[in-house]
Parts: sequence; C-alpha cells; structure tokens
Amino acid sequence: MEAGAPSLEKLVSVYIKIRDKKNEVVAKAHEEEEVFNLKLRKIEELLLAHCADNSTEAVRTESGTFYRSVVQKFSTSDWESMNKFILEHEAPELLVKKIHQGNLKQFLEDNPDLLPPGLNCDSKYTVTVRRKR
Repeated sequence: MEAGAPSLEKLVSVYIKIRDKKNEVVAKAHEEEEVFNLKLRKIEELLLAHCADNSTEAVRTESGTFYRSVVQKFSTSDWESMNKFILEHEAPELLVKKIHQGNLKQFLEDNPDLLPPGLNCDSKYTVTVRRKR
C-alpha cells in the first residue's frame, strides 16, 4: 500500500459502515414509498370508479387529465394443450417462454372462434394521470 494510505482494516470498516447506512436509508425509503403507493392506489380507485359511474374514459381537470385503459394479461393453466394448439395452428409467435401478450391478443382477434385450452385472461382497468402542460 502507498505510504499514508488508510489501512485495509480502516477501508473495510468504513465500507461496512457506509453499506449499512445505505441499506438503512434504502429500507426507510422503501417504507415511505409504500405509504405513497397506498395513497396513490386509493386515488386511482376513486378515479376508476368515477369513470365507471359516469361511463367516461377520460376527464380533464384544471390540474391535469386522467384516463382509464384496459390492460389484458393472458396465461394458461395447461401448457401441454397450449403447445399442441400453437403447433396445430402454426402460431409459434404466441410464445416467448410465456404467452406473448400482444401476439395472443391479435391471434384471438383474428380467430375469435379458436380458444386455446387452459387459456386464462385477466382484464382490468388502469388509470393514468398526466400533469397539465
């Protein structure tokens, strides 16, 4: 080591203290973040309820605009049957080690009379809040 440089013991000791402090700060930040996320989810629920109750998809306010959209996620509970279905209909683009959401959605739109065995679809509204520009 260079003359006058801190000892390895000192470097390790300081490193551990900094790492411990960092972990403490990160843990506290995660706790605070969860409080904010809970409040945001409650507001999102109210905004989604407003959209549903008023049969609207978007609302403009003085502070900004919010709108709801549908997010769909596809899955299967029967991979063997899903694989057979994909091979039978020559649709390997439906897979990326999980069901490819966009490709399966398009396939179902193009083939409304064909449903893969074991297919699950979870649809829900989400809300997006944009700041007024």
